[in-house]
Amino acid sequence: MNGLRAPGDCHGGRINGLLVAGTASEAGKSAVTAGICRWLARRGVKVAPFKAQNMSLNSVVTRDGAEIGRAQAMQAAAAGIEPEAALNPVLLKPGAGGTSQVMVLGKPVAEADAMSYPALKPRLAETVLACLTGLADRFDVVVCEGAGSPAEINLREHDLANMGLARAAGLPVIVVADIDRGGALAALYGTLALLSAEDQALVAGFVVNKFRGDAALLRPGLDRLRELTGRPVLGVLPHAAGLWPDAEDSLSLGIGPEVGSASGTPGGVLRVAVIRLPRISNFTDTDPLMAEPGVTVRFVTSPAEIADADLVVLPGSRATVADLAWLRERGLAGAVAARAARGGPVLGICGGYQMLARQIRDDVESGAGLVPGLGLLPATVTFTPSKVLRLHSATVDWETTGGDPVTGYEIHHGVVTAAGGDPFPGGCSAGAVLGTTWHGILESDGFRRALLRRVATAAGRPFEPGHVTFARIRERKLDTLADLIGDHLDTVALLDLIDHGAPAGLPFIPPGAP
Repeated sequence: MNGLRAPGDCHGGRINGLLVAGTASEAGKSAVTAGICRWLARRGVKVAPFKAQNMSLNSVVTRDGAEIGRAQAMQAAAAGIEPEAALNPVLLKPGAGGTSQVMVLGKPVAEADAMSYPALKPRLAETVLACLTGLADRFDVVVCEGAGSPAEINLREHDLANMGLARAAGLPVIVVADIDRGGALAALYGTLALLSAEDQALVAGFVVNKFRGDAALLRPGLDRLRELTGRPVLGVLPHAAGLWPDAEDSLSLGIGPEVGSASGTPGGVLRVAVIRLPRISNFTDTDPLMAEPGVTVRFVTSPAEIADADLVVLPGSRATVADLAWLRERGLAGAVAARAARGGPVLGICGGYQMLARQIRDDVESGAGLVPGLGLLPATVTFTPSKVLRLHSATVDWETTGGDPVTGYEIHHGVVTAAGGDPFPGGCSAGAVLGTTWHGILESDGFRRALLRRVATAAGRPFEPGHVTFARIRERKLDTLADLIGDHLDTVALLDLIDHGAPAGLPFIPPGAP
């Protein structure tokens, strides 16, 4: 099959849990998984999320120094547990040239492309099953999230994350479709019909996500889908914009955790432009800015789009040198430099900080050797084979923070050495240009407000930040996800699937897998 063990060899039989699959990426698997975890946790169930294999440029560092997908960290928060490497044993981080860095248990082990990666899967399978069974030993329920679609039949032979995992652990599967994109009922039926009879036997129900309007209008279609497949639609989740607090890939750029609005007097609105690098990573670093009333955030790709911005952010990158070359090709490098010369605030985070340095020595990631940076900060960068994965927590008296706590985490190969400039948390500054190696730094409320005050002063705008507590926003959104699960899904059927697995005798829908 795919190197994963058969159900009878796994944890003495079936894992007590569920696999949330989707008809496509961004169908809502991550949010549904988080909602189920929070709903179960509120009922007193000891629950853990799990994603065997994740491809994402948004990641976090755990307390034990492992790098995992950001979505799994948020699902852990939904479950009320500490993030750990076992929740996401395989993480793929796309880079330049069509390759991805392969992270296993939070550490880099290889670079692979689409053709070479399958050769790694047999040994990855053992790690995946060991992590899943280990979680099953420690928790009452494991809610697994699939990857992409289970109907990617060209990839089924070596599948680690969808039906291969479900078969190995005896997990019942529910399939989520995003009706906001259209074609949801066809996608649900087609997903099932492309699976083998053995895989279909575990698909126990469907969920329709992001429905706008009266669900009664959808009822005839749902009834017909049940007649055709012998499987129920377990619920219809209503559309709720900006609800998922941590987007996972670039399809979600700009969809942030808005809680207020940027309305008000024109002079009181701060405009933030985040440069959308081709290989952008951890773009969720700017989510806290989106959550601030009176702040607008745009992802941009041209010099004209940063002309009226009050703050320009150079975000993280999985290919610093390649993305720096792109900045120069697009004229953005010159626009950022001219802006800095006029005293316009620029913030570089991780890879963006590296680009602001005087020079970059990269014999590791790009192999380009010595490359001139933008020269806006008194620093140099040297790429090393080892990857820095580190949490930070400090009390920093920067600007008007008044000694507030500032937290963040490092994920990088390039090591920045500052030779001058002014102190700045996780980096240095020079005039209006600020650089930090710390991801997540804007989640520190006092620091974020101090930064926005500085930006407003430079812009000459009468702006005062609100009193947003970003951690509280996340908690509210996770509670809202749980409310949606409780209010709109058949939770009795959901619990039955978790406790007893997929019902026997589910019909086979032709044509099945080739």
